[in-house]
Amino acid sequence: MNSKVEKYISSAKKWQPEMEALREILLTCPLEEEIKWGKPSYSAEGGNIVLIQDFKNYLALLFFKGGIMKDPKGVLVKMGENTQVGRQMRFADVKEVQKLKTIIKSYVKEAIAIEKSGEKVEVKPAKVKVATELQDAFEKKPALKKAFDSLTPGRQKAYNIYFSSAKQAATRISRIEKCTKQILAGKGLND
Repeated sequence: MNSKVEKYISSAKKWQPEMEALREILLTCPLEEEIKWGKPSYSAEGGNIVLIQDFKNYLALLFFKGGIMKDPKGVLVKMGENTQVGRQMRFADVKEVQKLKTIIKSYVKEAIAIEKSGEKVEVKPAKVKVATELQDAFEKKPALKKAFDSLTPGRQKAYNIYFSSAKQAATRISRIEKCTKQILAGKGLND
């Protein structure tokens, strides 16, 4: 048991009983417990296995390699259209967690076996259209393009999604201007 995880759960404003129930199940599995990315995280075989995520409308157990798990019960949910690897098991109350206890354990067991096998997830490069406003910014400031091109593909994708998701051109331009310094510094959107 990790005291940081205990503190995280005890200070949670929502989903506290559900987190405690999930944690109780996960602690019966051969996992190491810690806080990563600000959330209770569980690892084994040198790799991340699951993460407890609290959202407004549900609590989730994220399986890092859920995209290659079998999911015979159909309980894993793809988190978004751009998600390739991770999958969530979602819970609305503590009864759901308790009801799925056996399934959670078997899925964790499979996730550990996948990690132990060394199986890698084939991530296909995402085709994200670069916002016109970003192309314009590249033309005005070649150093920005050079810095952007030197970012990791994941960081480029995150910026592209963030910029392109704005409905109005003025908002896209504003977002690009606000992020320019960070891009020039070689940092990602959330760094």
